[in-house]
Amino acid sequence: MSLKNPYGDFEISEPQALRALAHPVRLAILEHLQRHGPATATGLSPHVGATPSVVSWHLRHLATFGLVLDWDGATNKRERWWQAAARGFRFTVPEGTEGQSANQQLRGEMFARNADAPQQWLLNEEPRLDAEWRTLAGMADTRFVATADELRQLEESIEELIAPYVRRKEGAAPPDARIVRMLRYLLPEPGDEAPAEPGDDDAATS
Repeated sequence: MSLKNPYGDFEISEPQALRALAHPVRLAILEHLQRHGPATATGLSPHVGATPSVVSWHLRHLATFGLVLDWDGATNKRERWWQAAARGFRFTVPEGTEGQSANQQLRGEMFARNADAPQQWLLNEEPRLDAEWRTLAGMADTRFVATADELRQLEESIEELIAPYVRRKEGAAPPDARIVRMLRYLLPEPGDEAPAEPGDDDAATS
């Protein structure tokens, strides 16, 4: 496992590990452990839509790749407790056909899992915010022209900028701090058309 990135995320590069995570129940398990802390298969069951025995199987499968670990901090030792290996994860696209296929499979599951997140936030979370926080929330849909190196540098700069907030413990945050979720998609287009020149109608939108 490598944690050499600004967020301290678990980094995945093996096709087998990507395929292991490309499952809706496993993604739900890992997300719940990362967000809410250690839990048992029984405790996870109602949150991930699977029976405790099925959850146990998926946990053991995730543990094979180091994504989850045993947690020894529980006072109740009658059940096996699990924790996420890191607060988040990221993955790089492996070379070869197998790696490309595994990458597409995991991305597809992640896109599907998060597709409804903005609408759920709008219905369930936004109405409970005060005016200040409501005005800070929102989205952007921006198109721009960049090289691969420039896009890589931009992503690294964004990560370095928000890394201190990602890694800060909740107990160390100011009293008026809240958890904020940022969904960030980088969607390069294939370049079948020439880049729009500045001043064109569709050169940039936000």
